[in-house]
Amino acid sequence: MTGISAKHILPHRLLNGLFILCSLLMLALPASAQEDSPVLLVFGDSLSAGYRMNEEEGWVALLAVRLEQEGASFRVVNASVSGETTDGGLARLPAALATHKPAVVILELGGNDGLRGLPVASIKQNLLQMVTLSQAAGARVILAGIQIPPNYGPRYTGPFTSQYQEIAEDLALPLIPFLIDGIAQQPELMQDDGIHPTAEAQVKVLENVWPVLAPVLNEVSAANS
Repeated sequence: MTGISAKHILPHRLLNGLFILCSLLMLALPASAQEDSPVLLVFGDSLSAGYRMNEEEGWVALLAVRLEQEGASFRVVNASVSGETTDGGLARLPAALATHKPAVVILELGGNDGLRGLPVASIKQNLLQMVTLSQAAGARVILAGIQIPPNYGPRYTGPFTSQYQEIAEDLALPLIPFLIDGIAQQPELMQDDGIHPTAEAQVKVLENVWPVLAPVLNEVSAANS
């Protein structure tokens, strides 16, 4: 065996160690960069939680993919819960804001309250409080409007629907007028409960969100640059 002195072995080992360390650091950079990206928090109910479909099929997951394709440096967090009411959302929101520290919040709640026939005044007050909490935490808020089936009668559905426009106007918020507009009107795009869009319709949900969301993301990015 040809002899190799220690003075030759040590530099090689040192170089190999440095190479491995650099490789690990390079692998860690994307995750670290993702963690440092501003958070877009989607805070809603089953319409945003991907009810009865795989998580990656929902419009929120499709949004994350689109942001990556657009080169937007936002990290999407979906804190939506199926069956959530505005009471439940108001109770959950402070912890979500403290945990994720979002730059942008898409607030999509009220539908379950409406389906239960809860007082519109109470729903509106809860939504207002959630907007105020989000803004106090430094987030830009986008409000997503919801409509409920017409069989609840115009005396209820009218005020229920208009509350979103009223909140948006009073607080100067960007508004998605009706999250599932153009979908709820087409039975083939709805699940058999008549309330939730199918997986195939999630792209259309994102199409309703994107024109309102994109300018806000651009403004936030410009402010942070």
